[in-house]
Amino acid sequence: MNMLNFMLMAGGNAAGGNAGGQGILMFVLIIVIFYFFLIRPQTKRQKEEKKFRESLTKGQEIVTVGGLHGKIKEVKESTVLAEIAHDVVVEVEKSSVMMNVASAPAPEKKQ
Repeated sequence: MNMLNFMLMAGGNAAGGNAGGQGILMFVLIIVIFYFFLIRPQTKRQKEEKKFRESLTKGQEIVTVGGLHGKIKEVKESTVLAEIAHDVVVEVEKSSVMMNVASAPAPEKKQ
């Protein structure tokens, strides 16, 4: 039985005097479920990402969203300077640095 059928049956019971109350209760229940399964985890994840980006330090290995691997040379207010190859330094927005750097695969080094 899908959710729409369940809601229609709950709201369609006009013989009882509490049909409107059941509809409102179902609506509130759906909002609570959305809060705990979608909104709350998303805000928690955003706070963790913000904390991670504020804690970036010189010498830390990073991976950008675009897949560039590098080492932080300098941290600025909203950007970082990352060395991606010998004497090749790029300026990258902090928002494009991936949070799970440790779980990202290391780049293969050519010999």
